[in-house]
Amino acid sequence: MKNAIISAFSKSFSKNRKTNAAGCHTQAQQSVDHLPKIMLIGTPNVGKSVIFNKLTGMYVTVSNYPGTTVEVSKGKGRIGNTIYGIIDTPGMYSMMPITDEERVTRNLILEEKPDVVLHVIDAKNLCRMLPMTLQLYEAGLPVILVLNVMDEAKRLGMKIDTDELERMLGIPVVATVAALNKGMDKLRERIIKHGRPAA
Repeated sequence: MKNAIISAFSKSFSKNRKTNAAGCHTQAQQSVDHLPKIMLIGTPNVGKSVIFNKLTGMYVTVSNYPGTTVEVSKGKGRIGNTIYGIIDTPGMYSMMPITDEERVTRNLILEEKPDVVLHVIDAKNLCRMLPMTLQLYEAGLPVILVLNVMDEAKRLGMKIDTDELERMLGIPVVATVAALNKGMDKLRERIIKHGRPAA
């Protein structure tokens, strides 16, 4: 089923061609353990940290995951009427970890039990990133697929039908240019609608 979805979309697609200093803890930066969680997952250099900063503002802590030198960023952000704990995870290519960063991200998924997972990808590499999206979905996680840097994809002549992709995958899909704040309001709307915040 997974391969069929990727193959079908690939064919369709081919036709349409700040964080504060580490260790700086203020009252606003206290533990987010009691809050519903949003977790950002994706490979390096796809704009996860930009989206993280847009959602959290300035109240952020950066610390090493226990027993490692791998950094994890955590913050808080209000979306709608809910305050979320927001976690920016290390780069991850697969749910079957090879690197320390991937192991940390997998452990965070298991430990934090996120209420929303934002799988942030570079829209230019959509077809290559879809297997990871489906791994997250098949793991039972509440995934929203975020197609970031859509402006770069468009400059390359790529046309992505987000409504059709959403229909095929069965999960919310949002196009963004996070650095320019484009699509962020829609992303917040999708989090409100499709997340499962704690009561």
